[in-house]
Amino acid sequence: MIPTRKKRASAPEYRSPDQLVLPGFESPFSCNLAPCNRWVVLAGKIPWDALSNIYLKSFPQKSTGRPALSPRVVIGSIIIKHICNLDDRETVAQISENMYMQYFLGYSSFSNEVPFDASLFVEFRKRLGKDELGRINELIVRLNTEKLQQDVPDKGSGTDNDNREGPPTHGGSMIVDATACPQDITYPTDLGILNDCREKSEELMDIAFAHSTITGKPRNYRQRARRDYLVTAQKKNKSRKEIRKALGKQLRYIKRNLITIGYLLDHCEGIPFDRYQYRYWLVIQHAYAQQLQMYEAGVHSIDDRIVSIHQPHVRPIVRGKSTAKVEFGAKINVSLASGFAFIDDLEWNAYNEGTRLPSSVERYRERFGYYPEKVLADKIYCNRENRRYLKERGITLVAKPLGRPSAQASQNRVSPGERNPIEGKFGQGKTGYGLNRIMARLSATSESWIASIILVLNLVKLTEIARLWMQLILIWLINNQKNKDCLTF
Repeated sequence: MIPTRKKRASAPEYRSPDQLVLPGFESPFSCNLAPCNRWVVLAGKIPWDALSNIYLKSFPQKSTGRPALSPRVVIGSIIIKHICNLDDRETVAQISENMYMQYFLGYSSFSNEVPFDASLFVEFRKRLGKDELGRINELIVRLNTEKLQQDVPDKGSGTDNDNREGPPTHGGSMIVDATACPQDITYPTDLGILNDCREKSEELMDIAFAHSTITGKPRNYRQRARRDYLVTAQKKNKSRKEIRKALGKQLRYIKRNLITIGYLLDHCEGIPFDRYQYRYWLVIQHAYAQQLQMYEAGVHSIDDRIVSIHQPHVRPIVRGKSTAKVEFGAKINVSLASGFAFIDDLEWNAYNEGTRLPSSVERYRERFGYYPEKVLADKIYCNRENRRYLKERGITLVAKPLGRPSAQASQNRVSPGERNPIEGKFGQGKTGYGLNRIMARLSATSESWIASIILVLNLVKLTEIARLWMQLILIWLINNQKNKDCLTF
């Protein structure tokens, strides 16, 4: 057999940048928008009028200021930001460059101007808190599921498992689980927290001295304190004795700074700090008291421990995972129904999610009008109180039974992979939409950030369902056309 000689690939065509002129560049703006584009499909799935009413409730009745932005632009911009996982400035830039995004926001024509300043995203998140976004999420899911139920006949929405008067109907299944949403903070150590407190107290000391009537600046040891911190912090391997010695030094430096600031404030006309500096002043005192108490008791944990003076609302959440035993951020309890996720609880302090199962079931009934037929939950949810609660309401708990399992109880065991949808939803949110790194700094804006990501997860699923229906309709039309051609022939 004679081997064939491979043909050489031709060199790609190259055009000099000097030959590309803007007036001669061909653009598709004269064409219509593609109806299968994700932003076009998603725009038709969102009830903008109902969402605008929810957003407008956060405004006062009478306002004499400049006209506010359109609610569709505000809500749509937040959706675009989290679907594409962009920062605030990049989101504004993408909107000004993408005509499909502008159609999604309700623009009548393409515009090169930026819709608003990127700093307004902070105000958007303050107005659209977790409660407002939760109502928006439930409204979108409910309206779209009602449309699907009209197209597909309901195969028995529930069964009567209770003989009391007005028994609730049952339908569907609910998967419940909890996860942590880590904040974008430095990994906290006692020595690092004390160093932050000392540096910020030195800034407050300079501000208080500038507004005081004292002529000579009080002595401080900031250079020596910085040097003592770096001697221990830069060591790769530190012994307990070295760490404790460094902690004691930083505590004494901070104590001296706090006494000096109090002395300077006594010689000031009022408080010279603005609200942010005054907040730091209070947080530093509280963090110092916590660190001093742990230092004297020789322990490393305390209730409501401050892990960041810049975000004092963040608390440590012990998860026990192999990658991160402790995470620092909010803890959310999420229920999954028909592939759609809902936040049932969002708190900054650690809590036992096993006590939240009854409230999650009741919220399921408020959303859909009936109890779930089945509840799939982790082991921590399957205590005796929750089992008794579900049994009284005729709900089947798909989980490992208590004690030695019998042959009849084996059919209600959770099989491997049944709880995968909610774990996959967490993975989708953390790897694709930034749920593993919340970039907002305030507690309210962080909660809005988390709720926006859950909303986006449901919108992405709605887009996938809409595309699937469009494909099925297209296949149906093609098959019908083929059958007509065969009959004509």
